[in-house]
Amino acid sequence: DDGTPLGSHLSDECQIDAIAQSWSVLSDGGDQARSARAMDHVWQRLTDPKNNLSLLFTPPFDKTLQNPGYIKDYPPGVRENGGQYTHAAAWTTWAYAKMGDSTRAWHLFDILNPIYQADSEARARQYRVEPYVSAADVYSQGSKLRRGGWTWYTGSASWLYRLGIEGLLGLHKEGNYLYVNPVIPSRWEGYTLQYRYFDSLYLIEVKNPERVSSNVKQIKLDGQVVEEKAIPLNDDGNEHYVEVVLGV
Repeated sequence: DDGTPLGSHLSDECQIDAIAQSWSVLSDGGDQARSARAMDHVWQRLTDPKNNLSLLFTPPFDKTLQNPGYIKDYPPGVRENGGQYTHAAAWTTWAYAKMGDSTRAWHLFDILNPIYQADSEARARQYRVEPYVSAADVYSQGSKLRRGGWTWYTGSASWLYRLGIEGLLGLHKEGNYLYVNPVIPSRWEGYTLQYRYFDSLYLIEVKNPERVSSNVKQIKLDGQVVEEKAIPLNDDGNEHYVEVVLGV
């Protein structure tokens, strides 16, 4: 409230926050070189592969004399106070995808998949909540390490859905045009999906013969090459076949 900055390298606590870093990428408002450096620091300081966590910020608020508000009422590592908060972790993942970094993006997407929080008895005993729904948060400190928080959380579930469909599989609609710009593991041969546009059905097959992670080489709609790689949508009640080929 007195104007003292929080969340910088000069702070005792909350020195780096995933939201500021990821949105420098997602907003297209950041300098690309600085954003890339920021996301490298997110990977180094906020990603915990050993415990399957993607943290909101670190270190948590605990003993600082500056009052950041109600967030400090949570114990360190619980919910927004330095735990894994799904909204922010989804944005972090999406930022890596937008940068074309499929390795980091898919690693974090696996971390956000609740089934991997409970894929062994030991991990399930730590997680302690349902492994088949989205949790708003996962704790990151002390005796509560890796414990799931508020489950059946529609806000985080909807962001994870958008992340998977739009950020990773690359499906994006603008007006009456559909774009497919995936960021996938290079080992994938491809994938298929169906997109319904009113009474029309678009059967989309993505092929990856050169085993790349991104870059659309060609798109065909019903056998015809689509210019500018934008698929025109038509509510004609028919089925349409779309072939998307990735390559260099």
